[in-house]
Amino acid sequence: MPRKIPRLLSIAGSDPSGGAGVQADIKTFSAFGCNGMAAITALTAQNTRGVSASYPVSPDIVAAQIDAVLSDIPPDAIKIGMLATPDIARAVAETLMRYDARNIVLDPVLIPTQGVSLASAGLERALVASLLPLARLVTPNLYEASALTQTPLARNPDEMTAQARLLCEAGARAALVTGGDLESEPIDVLFEAGERRVFCGRRIPTHNTHGTGCALSSAIACELAKGAPLIDAIATAKVWLEGALEAADTLRLGEGRGPPHHFYALWR
Repeated sequence: MPRKIPRLLSIAGSDPSGGAGVQADIKTFSAFGCNGMAAITALTAQNTRGVSASYPVSPDIVAAQIDAVLSDIPPDAIKIGMLATPDIARAVAETLMRYDARNIVLDPVLIPTQGVSLASAGLERALVASLLPLARLVTPNLYEASALTQTPLARNPDEMTAQARLLCEAGARAALVTGGDLESEPIDVLFEAGERRVFCGRRIPTHNTHGTGCALSSAIACELAKGAPLIDAIATAKVWLEGALEAADTLRLGEGRGPPHHFYALWR
């Protein structure tokens, strides 16, 4: 009997340049040997230079996409990215609750590095109220963790830990605050069940970092879908992402910040 291929669903916005959003998520799923599916929450106009426009999809259509997938191909894990509006966030939460979805990794896309905002007013509150209680893991960067917890930007692991703790107190089973924007070496802080775990990384010398958060959260979701413990899933995802960043310059895509090389281990 053939083995079951892990099935992953991305609920996120579309990036026509392929560097972030559902396109990047499906690339990551494929790189990890998983079957990728997607429910699109917003259409964006963006490239390696930044985001110039964003158009949210109707919450009913977002819910219908998720319902179509979950009623036929139940995923082993779900990655949630850009949700754009509070109504979409609530529609996603209501649909997922009907199916008792598991292994949900929430990457709260709020503030792009370049370009227009990807979140309308009130999205932070909707994420905390509706989706944090469903999340196996939430993976905000420093700016998103600050916005979600309504606290100042973290500058060190202790302050990152305090924000991760607040996110768990708000309902998430675990929170990973990612520190790629720290001035020092990148450090990610995981808080789960009252305990902290620090993941130290390497600063890869590349400007091609577009969609890095999408890639990391999707890679973690892949490992959770395969049955890996959370700490192992994060460690594996970080090693893969460092390799993807090391190979990013070989892609030579665009005039701005290109994406990591999702398939660096496969395209020899």
